Amino acid sequence: MTSSGYLAFSPPQGWHDFWHGPIGEWILTKGLRITLLLISAVLAARFINWAAMRVTRRLEEGFQTGENLVRTEASKHRQAVASVISWVSIVLLFVVVAMQITNILDVPVGSLVAPAAVLGAALGFGAQKLVQDLLAGFFIITEKQYGFGDLVQVNMLGAPDAAEGTVEEVTLRVTKLRTSDGEVFTVPNGNIVRSLNMSKDWARAVVDIPIPVTADLNRVNEVLQEVGGAATEDRMLKDLLLDQPSLMGVESIGLDNVNLRMVARTLPGKQFEAGRRLRVLVVRALGKAGVVTPTESTPVVEGLPHTARSSERSGG
Repeated sequence: MTSSGYLAFSPPQGWHDFWHGPIGEWILTKGLRITLLLISAVLAARFINWAAMRVTRRLEEGFQTGENLVRTEASKHRQAVASVISWVSIVLLFVVVAMQITNILDVPVGSLVAPAAVLGAALGFGAQKLVQDLLAGFFIITEKQYGFGDLVQVNMLGAPDAAEGTVEEVTLRVTKLRTSDGEVFTVPNGNIVRSLNMSKDWARAVVDIPIPVTADLNRVNEVLQEVGGAATEDRMLKDLLLDQPSLMGVESIGLDNVNLRMVARTLPGKQFEAGRRLRVLVVRALGKAGVVTPTESTPVVEGLPHTARSSERSGG
């Protein structure tokens, strides 16, 4: 009796009964199909990410090996579009997989209409911000407002200060900016009310030069014109400038100083680097011309003698 009972409930027989029972048949049919679908979806999502990263890497290598100092607008746009396409493709992939799993499980779609309507209404109220972010991101990318590598400044709802930095990633939902200090801002696209692109097509370096009111402005203008003409031959500036810097003239007048402004068109995003180098050339040229002397802290190009200035102040 014990031997027959042992044989009746032996592990091989129990294993056979399990796989031929309802649970085992479900695992071998529907369960296996669901598992294969999920594995295929994960592999497909990895392939999409790999393809997007390959496209991004190719664009990056093309920029680094090329002679251009800045990325073209087309390259920036392609990189943003590649990121968005990969994200949308993954979302659609998992939606299709979820629908296939629903069909395998024989879930009656008709019975889900009423709960889905209630759930959709609830999610609709809660997902308004998400939809706003997605729509804003769609228009940012299609209108080419900015792309990867652009130097931008964005104003956001509820934020007292604007966020400024280099665009590291643009998706339908967020924009990531890296500041000059290395910090990363993640800005929801729906929060952006104004964007300022400082590296689109071309930029402008603006240099303000304070000159004392006693200086000979004609002589100063001559020196600055010479600086503008020589700037295109400077080894650090010639590749950054799109044309010769020009002197705009007197920008403002103060009690002690007159501010002259010099501007120059530069490659996109290179206006700050060009402005710093241009200031060095201006200071060097003014020093050689005697505008700045070692004994005085303010420029004095052919200014009035010290005694004359003293008498004028005492007389005034």
